[in-house]
Amino acid sequence: MDQTRLDRAASLYTVEFAESKGIDLRYVNTGKIENPVVALKALTGGKGYDDVFVFAPVKPVVEQADAILGFDGCLNFFAGPSNPDFSAMFNFYNVHYAYTHVVGTSGGNNDDMVEALELMSKGLDPAGLVTHIGGLDAVIEATNHLPEIPGGKKLIYTHIEMPLTPIVDFAKLGETSEMFRRLAEICDRHNGLWSLEAESYLLNNVGI
Repeated sequence: MDQTRLDRAASLYTVEFAESKGIDLRYVNTGKIENPVVALKALTGGKGYDDVFVFAPVKPVVEQADAILGFDGCLNFFAGPSNPDFSAMFNFYNVHYAYTHVVGTSGGNNDDMVEALELMSKGLDPAGLVTHIGGLDAVIEATNHLPEIPGGKKLIYTHIEMPLTPIVDFAKLGETSEMFRRLAEICDRHNGLWSLEAESYLLNNVGI
């Protein structure tokens, strides 16, 4: 597991903020733990977890997720595998006696979109998901090479021209571009994240 990415997540979604909402949030790098299953279950007092989300189609990850489920625990397989033969071991003793189960999530429907918008209107901030910004001219290349492009969501503005650009590269590009210099300054004011201020600047200063 990439500790840098974990540290970045911890800086965006802090333990202190979670505590203010009554949530016990912990960031654990299991790559540095000899027995991750034992260590993770210990955080629950040995009971295991009600819900475990798997975001990568990796056999050991799926099997580890299964191993840390608690009674009536649900493994949510959110990662769409490209290999049609992808499989992993699943403990059917626990399926029978501990009611563990699995569900596959392959995207949302219109009702999910409405619910997401309602949650955002109540304060849920999705800005941490966005890592790249681009214009209409970036769509084809971004789509064709999406599996090879690291980071999170790629936000496309269909009414501007702009190459797909990582937000973290704005400052470097700003050494020779006034637009990227301004965008870097704006993003820095928002903890390195895309924002309404950045969007407004982009739409008012970049055309197609």
